[in-house]
Amino acid sequence: GKDFDLAGFAVGAVERDRVLPRPDVRVGDVVLALASSGVHSNGFSLVRKLVADNDLAYGDPAPFAAGRTLGEALLQPTRIYVKPLLAALRTTGAIKAMAHITGGGLTENLPRVLPATTAARIDLAAVNVPPVFRWLAGLGAIEPGEMLRTFNCGVGMAVVVAPEHADDVIASLTASGETVATIGRIEERTGAPVVYDGVLALGQT
Repeated sequence: GKDFDLAGFAVGAVERDRVLPRPDVRVGDVVLALASSGVHSNGFSLVRKLVADNDLAYGDPAPFAAGRTLGEALLQPTRIYVKPLLAALRTTGAIKAMAHITGGGLTENLPRVLPATTAARIDLAAVNVPPVFRWLAGLGAIEPGEMLRTFNCGVGMAVVVAPEHADDVIASLTASGETVATIGRIEERTGAPVVYDGVLALGQT
């Protein structure tokens, strides 16, 4: 009919001694967040439902992005982190693990790169939540836990490094144009693989 799906993939190669995650992820390591550019490519089933349920049109002005239509703002292109991360890997040699925060958010993606005996404790107050997520949360009265399971909420990529190397990695990523924040640390696991402290800055804009 009038619809089609377009799919693609890429194949890469890596030396065995450079495979991530490294086996030395341990308690005390820190979690860095690379800022996302928006919704990226996940959560759009819910986004479309919220737009439809609230009788909005994609040509309407975006309430959270001045001068743009709702459709333009929601389709802000996904930020691609390959070149900055490759540069940081090569120049610092300090990145132990990386988690692309896609469907499932921090809650489901970060544990995939951590040893089973560890957990990530995330300081939600350190997460810079873009306006689009505050708008979506307010529009659908979505609880913070559900937002963190559905959307990236401002964290497009999480990186685990030893605390003594965090500044070097941050400097490399920043020099490549990334916005980086320290949002958590690795600790011994006693329950859930991701533990949240503080409050995620949500609310309708």
